[in-house]
Amino acid sequence: MTREPPATNEGWYALHDFRTVDWDAWRDAPERERETALESGVSFLRNRVDVTDAEEGSSAVFSVLGHKADLLVVHFRPTMADLDTAERAFEDTAFAEYTDQSNSYVSVTEVGGYTSEEMTKEPSEIEDTGLARYAESKLYPEIPDSEFICFYPMDKRRAPGENWYDLPFDERADMMDTHGEIGKTYAGQVSQVITGSIGFDDYEWGVDLFSNDPTNIKDLLYELRFDESSSKYAEFGPFYFGRQFQPEDLPAFMAGRAVPADGESDESGHPHGEGGHHGEGGHHGEGGHHGEGGHHGGDGGDDEGGDIRGELEDRDIRGELEDLDIYAGQPHGEDVYAMVLYSEADPDELFEEVDGLRKNFDHYDTHVKTAVYETREGVEGGRSAVVSIWETQSAADTAGGFLADLPGIVARAGEESGFGTMGMFYTTKPEHRGDFVEKFETVGELLEDMDGHFESNLLVNREDENDMFIASQWESREDAMAFFRSDAFSDTVDWGRDVLADRPRHVFLA
Repeated sequence: MTREPPATNEGWYALHDFRTVDWDAWRDAPERERETALESGVSFLRNRVDVTDAEEGSSAVFSVLGHKADLLVVHFRPTMADLDTAERAFEDTAFAEYTDQSNSYVSVTEVGGYTSEEMTKEPSEIEDTGLARYAESKLYPEIPDSEFICFYPMDKRRAPGENWYDLPFDERADMMDTHGEIGKTYAGQVSQVITGSIGFDDYEWGVDLFSNDPTNIKDLLYELRFDESSSKYAEFGPFYFGRQFQPEDLPAFMAGRAVPADGESDESGHPHGEGGHHGEGGHHGEGGHHGEGGHHGGDGGDDEGGDIRGELEDRDIRGELEDLDIYAGQPHGEDVYAMVLYSEADPDELFEEVDGLRKNFDHYDTHVKTAVYETREGVEGGRSAVVSIWETQSAADTAGGFLADLPGIVARAGEESGFGTMGMFYTTKPEHRGDFVEKFETVGELLEDMDGHFESNLLVNREDENDMFIASQWESREDAMAFFRSDAFSDTVDWGRDVLADRPRHVFLA
């Protein structure tokens, strides 16, 4: 009996190039030859990471732990010819003389039609905006900036009584849906890229998992082992685990020093350089948030010390606000993060686009809410704010990659001022809505005279007029805290106890 295969659509081709270093030859080589080899290796890797060899794509280099390999270079490119050229170009470097290709894997990104036949169309032909962005992120992935990678190939079992390909389509689809639901619970913690390799390599699929915490990868795979599609029907090849580093760190890697090198980044401040993964002509958006997607969020990489200082400062601010009885993201065991972008697009057009994204965001347990807040009636001009709140900062950042492609986006909160914007959310009792708006206008007059205040705007949720959002931007942390310590703000908090439906939420925007 003929079984129905799911339709698929393919995107970029993938090459995983595993290299083992001939350490004896390296140690015996003259210093000048090693310097020449390193220069050629760094140049090759930097050009691939910056995608100077193709119109678009993505590449990254990893240090592999264990005995199976020393280095892994991952390439995603539009054509097989691009991969062929990249592989041979490396062999032409002086550095390659000190390496052997211990393994490799050739595949192509794909999306399948188990859950939706729409997914197998070209993204430009998918009417649902959120689904189109998701499909695009799966077909044309950017390699995340995450520190860790886990790669493994896999098959579906074809044993007597446990033959995946003998199962009816609906039964396979149900198992794949359950399998995907587990993956969704790790959104914001683990990013995934799936590639198909039937006819290209020894297994049927290749799987890349990216995370900043190696135990997230272990926990995800452990949980998936108990899913029927894995426990009965999956067979796995060798697992490779590595850590991402920049091409310029190759000399440190070869010298046995720590990589990534502490406190170093390229001139752009982004670990992947100014060119980005897609090259100058890239147009495939910012990748996938949706669990099995494969995109990182954020604007780029500060040095490690800067990240730590920023985190400590955020904690300090939250502590001060908590002392003032102001919810600021983490008190009382709760932890939420928000991404806010402003748009000058037509509000109706903007809402339609956001609604499409939100339907996909709602599939993930880490998603709290996404809404469009508009300028109040009677207030001229102004911009709409798209607010997306998540339980983890990484999920908020990743969602920002999708939101950044919305029409008319002009700024992400925190990019316009020296101190990251405070987002203040208030839900008023319906009978006191007018009182709240009037109170904001009074406080707004006081803010205009405060040092370091740029602007504060009151916007209203398009779907709930009692849900309001105040975006307040300041020149510095000290200026913002001066307001929150003021008598005027304290009086406003006391006044609000009678007019608000619940406790206000003050969130540091991611």
